[in-house]
Amino acid sequence: MTAIPFYKYQGTGNDFVIIDNRQHIFSKKDAKIIAQLCDRKFGIGADGLMLLENHADLDFTMVYYNADGQPSSMCGNGGRCLVSFARYLGLVQDRARFEAVDGIHEAILYDNGHVGLQMSNVPVIQVFDGHIFTDTGSPHHVQLTDNIEHTDVVGIGRKLRRERYGAAGANINFVEPQGGNVFKVRTYERGVEDETLSCGTGVTAVALAMHRTQHTQSHEVILHTPGGELAVKFQPSPEGYQDIWLTGPAVQVFKGSIDL
Repeated sequence: MTAIPFYKYQGTGNDFVIIDNRQHIFSKKDAKIIAQLCDRKFGIGADGLMLLENHADLDFTMVYYNADGQPSSMCGNGGRCLVSFARYLGLVQDRARFEAVDGIHEAILYDNGHVGLQMSNVPVIQVFDGHIFTDTGSPHHVQLTDNIEHTDVVGIGRKLRRERYGAAGANINFVEPQGGNVFKVRTYERGVEDETLSCGTGVTAVALAMHRTQHTQSHEVILHTPGGELAVKFQPSPEGYQDIWLTGPAVQVFKGSIDL
């Protein structure tokens, strides 16, 4: 068995196991091991696992897995946490550039511990009767509710995730306007197959959807999740939405090692 160092980070309650894999100390071949590490009763416990790896031209590469052990699409809060981890390792200072599954991202690290992450451009917001759909690095269903505290996020979210979006699934976001540019959000995440305390690509999708449907005119939207507050800034254009930034806290919770 080999002792693998790991770090635990959280961004507004969205938590991750992070491993410095620049020396290829962790094998990516066994989904069961990744799922076990993310298990909250038999492992470390997390919404996902990330590997920081070398990149030929950029500061690092982000490799992300859902809690079920499967490779995932982009994770906004995970990206912010990995940027914070890169600063902890001394790889970056106040800015970072890295590659994730959806392309190259830039990030800004602030003195208060917050990290701003530039998200991929979003060319299309699909508005349907009763919901909005868009892809902000991960696919997101957004629907309004007038009582978010009593919404059955897991029950309704699981049903929509499977029945409407098939095997690939989508993340399901419920949103309640709070006035002006402020919204409450709760998210059911595929791969985790449960409600998470926060979802970075999810709040990004909500911010753009609320602007697209004229629930706010602001180009900066404040999102209150069960795990804390995030901000999304963006610029609308004829090509959709550009210059999108997701900003919020990214905190190292603890570090240790585990025998694998």
